[in-house]
Amino acid sequence: MRRKILTLFPLLVIAALLLAACPAPPPPASAPATSSGGEEAAAPEASGELNVLCTPQVQWCEGMKAEFEKRHPGITVNFVRMSSGESLTRLRNERDNPQFDIWWGGPIDSFIAAKQEGLLEAYDSPNMANIKDPKLMLDPDHYWVGIYVGSLGFATNKNWLAEHPGVEPPRSWDDLLKPEFTGQLMVAHPSSSGTSYTALCTILQIKGEEAGWEFLKQYAGQVLQFTKSGAAPAKFVGQGEAAVGIVFSHDIVAEIEKGSPLELTFPEEGTGYEIGGMGLIKGAKNLDNAKLWFDWALEPETQELGPKYEAYQAPTVEGAKASRPELLKVNLIDYDFEWCGS
Repeated sequence: MRRKILTLFPLLVIAALLLAACPAPPPPASAPATSSGGEEAAAPEASGELNVLCTPQVQWCEGMKAEFEKRHPGITVNFVRMSSGESLTRLRNERDNPQFDIWWGGPIDSFIAAKQEGLLEAYDSPNMANIKDPKLMLDPDHYWVGIYVGSLGFATNKNWLAEHPGVEPPRSWDDLLKPEFTGQLMVAHPSSSGTSYTALCTILQIKGEEAGWEFLKQYAGQVLQFTKSGAAPAKFVGQGEAAVGIVFSHDIVAEIEKGSPLELTFPEEGTGYEIGGMGLIKGAKNLDNAKLWFDWALEPETQELGPKYEAYQAPTVEGAKASRPELLKVNLIDYDFEWCGS
Protein backbone atom coordinates (compact mmCIF):
# COMPACT_ATOMS: atom_id res chain seq x y z
CA MET A 1 0.00 0.00 0.00
CA ARG A 2 2.76 2.44 0.90
CA ARG A 3 4.55 1.74 -2.40
CA LYS A 4 1.32 2.37 -4.25
CA ILE A 5 0.77 5.64 -2.41
CA LEU A 6 4.30 6.92 -2.96
CA THR A 7 4.28 6.06 -6.68
CA LEU A 8 0.74 7.16 -7.53
CA PHE A 9 0.58 10.40 -5.64
CA PRO A 10 3.38 12.17 -7.56
CA LEU A 11 1.56 11.12 -10.78
CA LEU A 12 -1.58 12.74 -9.44
CA VAL A 13 0.32 15.93 -8.76
CA ILE A 14 1.72 15.95 -12.30
CA ALA A 15 -1.70 15.25 -13.72
CA ALA A 16 -2.89 18.24 -11.76
CA LEU A 17 -0.07 20.28 -13.27
CA LEU A 18 1.84 20.38 -10.65
CA LEU A 19 31.24 -4.50 11.36
CA ALA A 20 32.38 -2.66 13.54
CA ALA A 21 35.10 -4.93 15.03
CA CYS A 22 33.90 -7.95 17.07
CA PRO A 23 33.57 -7.10 20.78
CA ALA A 24 36.28 -8.25 23.13
CA PRO A 25 35.40 -11.22 25.34
CA PRO A 26 34.05 -10.20 28.74
CA PRO A 27 36.57 -10.06 31.59
CA PRO A 28 36.42 -12.70 34.30
CA ALA A 29 33.81 -12.08 36.93
CA SER A 30 35.13 -10.22 39.93
CA ALA A 31 33.92 -8.37 42.95
CA PRO A 32 32.84 -4.71 42.40
CA ALA A 33 35.67 -2.21 42.59
CA THR A 34 35.82 -0.36 45.88
CA SER A 35 37.35 2.87 46.99
CA SER A 36 39.97 3.01 49.71
CA GLY A 37 37.18 3.61 52.20
CA GLY A 38 35.50 0.35 51.27
CA GLU A 39 32.64 2.00 49.28
CA GLU A 40 31.71 0.75 45.81
CA ALA A 41 33.32 2.91 43.11
CA ALA A 42 31.06 4.93 40.79
CA ALA A 43 30.53 3.66 37.25
CA PRO A 44 32.71 5.41 34.68
CA GLU A 45 31.09 8.34 32.91
CA ALA A 46 29.83 7.52 29.41
CA SER A 47 31.90 9.06 26.64
CA GLY A 48 32.31 9.17 22.90
CA GLU A 49 29.84 10.22 20.23
CA LEU A 50 26.18 9.74 19.41
CA ASN A 51 24.79 10.25 15.91
CA VAL A 52 21.09 11.12 15.89
CA LEU A 53 18.77 11.11 12.90
CA CYS A 54 16.33 13.83 14.02
CA THR A 55 12.97 14.38 12.32
CA PRO A 56 11.20 17.10 14.42
CA GLN A 57 11.92 20.78 13.89
CA VAL A 58 15.56 21.82 14.10
CA GLN A 59 15.02 23.95 17.23
CA TRP A 60 13.87 20.87 19.14
CA CYS A 61 16.73 18.78 17.75
CA GLU A 62 19.23 21.40 18.89
CA GLY A 63 17.57 21.64 22.28
CA MET A 64 17.62 17.89 22.82
CA LYS A 65 21.29 17.75 21.85
CA ALA A 66 22.12 20.43 24.42
CA GLU A 67 20.01 18.83 27.17
CA PHE A 68 21.46 15.36 26.62
CA GLU A 69 25.03 16.66 26.59
CA LYS A 70 24.26 18.42 29.86
CA ARG A 71 23.18 15.07 31.33
CA HIS A 72 26.13 13.20 29.77
CA PRO A 73 28.98 15.73 29.32
CA GLY A 74 31.32 13.03 28.07
CA ILE A 75 29.18 12.37 24.99
CA THR A 76 29.17 14.59 21.91
CA VAL A 77 25.86 14.49 20.03
CA ASN A 78 25.85 14.97 16.26
CA PHE A 79 22.51 15.22 14.52
CA VAL A 80 21.12 15.61 11.02
CA ARG A 81 17.60 16.94 10.64
CA MET A 82 15.52 15.20 7.93
CA SER A 83 11.83 14.71 7.23
CA SER A 84 10.55 11.20 7.86
CA GLY A 85 10.43 10.14 4.21
CA GLU A 86 13.98 11.33 3.67
CA SER A 87 15.08 9.63 6.88
CA LEU A 88 13.68 6.28 5.82
CA THR A 89 15.37 6.56 2.43
CA ARG A 90 18.68 7.47 4.09
CA LEU A 91 18.51 4.44 6.38
CA ARG A 92 17.75 2.18 3.44
CA ASN A 93 20.72 3.51 1.51
CA GLU A 94 23.08 3.13 4.48
CA ARG A 95 21.89 -0.22 5.79
CA ASP A 96 25.26 -1.89 5.09
CA ASN A 97 27.18 0.93 6.80
CA PRO A 98 24.89 2.84 9.15
CA GLN A 99 25.90 6.43 9.87
CA PHE A 100 23.32 6.97 12.61
CA ASP A 101 22.84 5.33 15.99
CA ILE A 102 19.26 6.33 16.79
CA TRP A 103 16.27 7.78 14.94
CA TRP A 104 14.31 10.25 17.04
CA GLY A 105 10.94 11.67 15.96
CA GLY A 106 8.63 11.44 12.99
CA PRO A 107 5.39 9.44 12.58
CA ILE A 108 5.59 5.77 13.52
CA ASP A 109 4.24 4.83 10.07
CA SER A 110 7.85 5.14 8.90
CA PHE A 111 9.19 3.24 11.90
CA ILE A 112 6.81 0.38 11.12
CA ALA A 113 8.21 0.28 7.60
CA ALA A 114 11.79 0.46 8.94
CA LYS A 115 11.13 -2.47 11.27
CA GLN A 116 9.71 -4.55 8.44
CA GLU A 117 12.81 -3.84 6.36
CA GLY A 118 15.22 -4.83 9.14
CA LEU A 119 16.60 -1.33 9.69
CA LEU A 120 15.97 -1.12 13.44
CA GLU A 121 17.40 -2.85 16.51
CA ALA A 122 15.07 -4.12 19.25
CA TYR A 123 15.69 -2.76 22.74
CA ASP A 124 13.97 -3.45 26.07
CA SER A 125 14.34 -0.10 27.78
CA PRO A 126 13.41 -0.13 31.47
CA ASN A 127 11.61 3.17 30.87
CA MET A 128 9.13 1.55 28.49
CA ALA A 129 7.20 0.92 31.71
CA ASN A 130 6.37 4.66 31.66
CA ILE A 131 4.37 4.49 28.40
CA LYS A 132 0.73 5.54 28.85
CA ASP A 133 -0.81 3.30 26.19
CA PRO A 134 1.54 0.44 25.29
CA LYS A 135 -0.92 -1.11 22.85
CA LEU A 136 -0.90 2.07 20.77
CA MET A 137 2.49 3.61 21.53
CA LEU A 138 4.86 0.65 21.82
CA ASP A 139 5.92 -1.88 19.21
CA PRO A 140 5.12 -5.36 20.59
CA ASP A 141 8.65 -6.48 19.69
CA HIS A 142 10.22 -3.28 21.10
CA TYR A 143 11.72 -2.05 17.82
CA TRP A 144 10.17 1.40 18.26
CA VAL A 145 8.37 3.42 20.92
CA GLY A 146 6.21 6.53 20.86
CA ILE A 147 7.69 9.74 22.24
CA TYR A 148 4.97 12.32 21.42
CA VAL A 149 1.50 12.70 19.91
CA GLY A 150 0.17 15.38 17.54
CA SER A 151 -3.05 16.02 15.59
CA LEU A 152 -3.48 17.34 12.04
CA GLY A 153 -5.09 20.75 11.60
CA PHE A 154 -5.59 23.64 9.18
CA ALA A 155 -3.71 26.95 9.43
CA THR A 156 -5.49 29.87 7.78
CA ASN A 157 -3.99 33.34 7.37
CA LYS A 158 -6.21 35.85 9.20
CA ASN A 159 -5.12 38.72 6.96
CA TRP A 160 -6.19 36.75 3.89
CA LEU A 161 -9.56 36.10 5.52
CA ALA A 162 -9.97 39.83 6.22
CA GLU A 163 -9.27 40.55 2.55
CA HIS A 164 -11.93 38.02 1.48
CA PRO A 165 -15.10 38.88 3.44
CA GLY A 166 -17.51 35.99 3.77
CA VAL A 167 -14.86 33.30 3.43
CA GLU A 168 -14.56 31.03 6.45
CA PRO A 169 -11.50 28.97 7.40
CA PRO A 170 -11.88 25.31 6.43
CA ARG A 171 -13.56 23.06 8.96
CA SER A 172 -13.78 19.89 6.90
CA TRP A 173 -11.61 18.10 4.35
CA ASP A 174 -14.21 18.89 1.67
CA ASP A 175 -13.89 22.61 2.44
CA LEU A 176 -10.38 22.46 0.96
CA LEU A 177 -11.96 21.91 -2.48
CA LYS A 178 -14.01 25.12 -2.39
CA PRO A 179 -13.35 27.50 -5.33
CA GLU A 180 -12.05 30.25 -3.03
CA PHE A 181 -9.15 28.00 -2.01
CA THR A 182 -8.05 27.16 -5.55
CA GLY A 183 -4.32 27.77 -5.73
CA GLN A 184 -4.32 28.79 -2.06
CA LEU A 185 -3.39 25.55 -0.30
CA MET A 186 0.09 24.66 0.86
CA VAL A 187 1.15 21.24 2.09
CA ALA A 188 4.29 19.12 2.11
CA HIS A 189 4.76 16.29 -0.38
CA PRO A 190 3.92 12.84 1.04
CA SER A 191 7.02 11.26 -0.48
CA SER A 192 9.26 13.38 1.78
CA SER A 193 7.03 14.38 4.68
CA GLY A 194 5.39 12.30 7.38
CA THR A 195 2.94 15.15 7.99
CA SER A 196 1.58 14.99 4.46
CA TYR A 197 1.67 11.20 4.38
CA THR A 198 -0.46 11.22 7.54
CA ALA A 199 -2.92 13.57 5.82
CA LEU A 200 -3.03 11.33 2.76
CA CYS A 201 -3.66 8.21 4.86
CA THR A 202 -6.29 10.08 6.86
CA ILE A 203 -8.24 10.95 3.72
CA LEU A 204 -8.07 7.38 2.40
CA GLN A 205 -9.29 6.02 5.73
CA ILE A 206 -12.16 8.50 6.02
CA LYS A 207 -13.36 8.28 2.41
CA GLY A 208 -12.24 4.81 1.36
CA GLU A 209 -9.66 4.19 -1.32
CA GLU A 210 -11.72 4.82 -4.47
CA ALA A 211 -13.37 8.03 -3.27
CA GLY A 212 -10.21 8.99 -1.42
CA TRP A 213 -8.01 8.89 -4.51
CA GLU A 214 -10.59 10.88 -6.44
CA PHE A 215 -10.57 13.48 -3.68
CA LEU A 216 -6.77 13.58 -3.74
CA LYS A 217 -6.77 14.37 -7.47
CA GLN A 218 -8.90 17.44 -6.82
CA TYR A 219 -6.98 18.31 -3.68
CA ALA A 220 -3.70 18.30 -5.61
CA GLY A 221 -5.20 20.75 -8.07
CA GLN A 222 -5.89 23.18 -5.24
CA VAL A 223 -2.28 23.24 -4.04
CA LEU A 224 -0.07 26.24 -4.73
CA GLN A 225 3.13 24.53 -3.59
CA PHE A 226 4.27 21.20 -2.19
CA THR A 227 7.03 21.74 0.35
CA LYS A 228 9.66 19.25 1.53
CA SER A 229 9.17 19.83 5.25
CA GLY A 230 5.83 19.10 6.89
CA ALA A 231 5.95 22.14 9.18
CA ALA A 232 6.99 24.62 6.47
CA PRO A 233 3.44 25.42 5.24
CA ALA A 234 2.54 26.92 8.63
CA LYS A 235 5.46 29.34 8.33
CA PHE A 236 4.77 30.24 4.71
CA VAL A 237 1.03 30.69 5.24
CA GLY A 238 1.80 32.93 8.20
CA GLN A 239 3.95 35.04 5.86
CA GLY A 240 1.03 35.40 3.45
CA GLU A 241 2.34 33.15 0.67
CA ALA A 242 -0.87 31.08 0.67
CA ALA A 243 -4.22 31.09 2.47
CA VAL A 244 -4.32 27.65 4.08
CA GLY A 245 -1.75 25.11 5.23
CA ILE A 246 -2.36 21.47 6.17
CA VAL A 247 0.00 20.93 9.11
CA PHE A 248 0.25 19.23 12.48
CA SER A 249 -1.52 21.46 15.00
CA HIS A 250 1.50 21.77 17.30
CA ASP A 251 3.48 23.31 14.43
CA ILE A 252 0.66 25.78 13.83
CA VAL A 253 0.71 26.72 17.53
CA ALA A 254 4.47 27.23 17.34
CA GLU A 255 4.00 29.79 14.55
CA ILE A 256 1.14 31.51 16.40
CA GLU A 257 3.40 31.81 19.45
CA LYS A 258 5.91 33.63 17.23
CA GLY A 259 3.24 36.14 16.22
CA SER A 260 2.05 34.71 12.91
CA PRO A 261 -1.54 35.76 12.04
CA LEU A 262 -2.92 32.22 11.84
CA GLU A 263 -6.26 30.69 12.81
CA LEU A 264 -6.20 27.02 13.78
CA THR A 265 -9.17 24.83 12.84
CA PHE A 266 -9.78 21.09 12.63
CA PRO A 267 -11.82 18.96 10.20
CA GLU A 268 -15.04 18.22 12.04
CA GLU A 269 -15.60 14.82 10.43
CA GLY A 270 -12.33 13.65 11.92
CA THR A 271 -8.62 14.22 11.67
CA GLY A 272 -5.58 12.00 11.66
CA TYR A 273 -2.78 12.15 14.16
CA GLU A 274 0.79 11.05 14.56
CA ILE A 275 2.62 9.17 17.23
CA GLY A 276 6.19 10.36 16.96
CA GLY A 277 8.55 7.40 17.18
CA MET A 278 12.06 6.50 18.28
CA GLY A 279 14.19 3.48 17.46
CA LEU A 280 17.77 2.24 17.55
CA ILE A 281 19.48 1.74 14.20
CA LYS A 282 20.56 -1.79 13.38
CA GLY A 283 24.35 -1.90 13.27
CA ALA A 284 24.72 1.35 15.27
CA LYS A 285 28.38 2.11 16.00
CA ASN A 286 27.59 3.82 19.32
CA LEU A 287 24.88 1.51 20.59
CA ASP A 288 25.47 2.01 24.33
CA ASN A 289 25.22 5.78 23.99
CA ALA A 290 22.11 5.38 21.83
CA LYS A 291 20.50 3.34 24.61
CA LEU A 292 21.27 6.15 27.06
CA TRP A 293 19.40 8.61 24.80
CA PHE A 294 16.55 6.11 24.37
CA ASP A 295 16.09 5.70 28.13
CA TRP A 296 16.42 9.45 28.75
CA ALA A 297 13.80 10.30 26.10
CA LEU A 298 11.22 8.21 27.98
CA GLU A 299 11.63 10.15 31.24
CA PRO A 300 8.77 12.53 32.14
CA GLU A 301 11.14 15.47 32.64
CA THR A 302 12.58 14.99 29.17
CA GLN A 303 9.17 14.90 27.51
CA GLU A 304 8.24 18.17 29.19
CA LEU A 305 11.18 19.95 27.53
CA GLY A 306 9.32 20.46 24.23
CA PRO A 307 7.77 23.91 24.82
CA LYS A 308 11.18 25.25 25.83
CA TYR A 309 12.17 24.61 22.22
CA GLU A 310 8.90 25.62 20.49
CA ALA A 311 7.53 22.07 20.38
CA TYR A 312 3.99 21.55 21.69
CA GLN A 313 3.38 17.85 21.04
CA ALA A 314 1.71 15.83 23.80
CA PRO A 315 3.85 13.42 25.84
CA THR A 316 3.53 9.63 25.80
CA VAL A 317 4.75 8.79 29.32
CA GLU A 318 3.06 8.85 32.69
CA GLY A 319 3.98 11.82 34.86
CA ALA A 320 4.61 14.23 31.98
CA LYS A 321 2.10 17.07 31.55
CA ALA A 322 0.88 18.14 28.12
CA SER A 323 1.54 21.82 27.40
CA ARG A 324 -1.45 22.07 25.03
CA PRO A 325 -3.91 19.28 25.91
CA GLU A 326 -6.63 20.94 23.82
CA LEU A 327 -4.82 19.89 20.63
CA LEU A 328 -5.91 16.30 21.25
CA LYS A 329 -9.43 17.16 22.42
CA VAL A 330 -10.70 17.04 18.84
CA ASN A 331 -12.39 14.40 16.69
CA LEU A 332 -9.53 11.95 16.07
CA ILE A 333 -10.13 9.09 13.66
CA ASP A 334 -9.17 5.52 14.50
CA TYR A 335 -5.95 5.93 12.54
CA ASP A 336 -4.54 2.60 11.29
CA PHE A 337 -0.79 2.95 11.75
CA GLU A 338 -0.04 -0.60 10.62
CA TRP A 339 -1.93 -0.17 7.37
CA CYS A 340 -0.26 3.14 6.62
CA GLY A 341 3.18 1.84 7.55
CA SER A 342 2.95 -1.37 5.52
